[in-house]
Amino acid sequence: MTRPAPTPPVLHRAADVARMLRCSEWWVKEQARRGRIPYSRIGAGYRFTDEHVAEIVRIFEVRPVDVPASPPAPRRTPDRPGGVDGSPVVHLKARTPRRARTAALDQAA
Repeated sequence: MTRPAPTPPVLHRAADVARMLRCSEWWVKEQARRGRIPYSRIGAGYRFTDEHVAEIVRIFEVRPVDVPASPPAPRRTPDRPGGVDGSPVVHLKARTPRRARTAALDQAA
């Protein structure tokens, strides 16, 4: 009794994956080159199976972050001078623009 030959997996090119994911072919190749997404290297090109494409979607999936139940505490209160951590506030003074400084030097000379 002979067994039927196993069917090889369907391999997609980077352009096909880009169309499926609605992104650029360059992005798919760059992610594969940097090792951020799974792929098979056959010959000189990147090849992707259906499982690879599903894993790429899972890798770049973004889940919502839990929202805190209470509002965040204010960063600074009026009764406490200083920065967030209680350090003293440093008041900054803007420098005179270079154009005005050089004009003042030219007039003085």
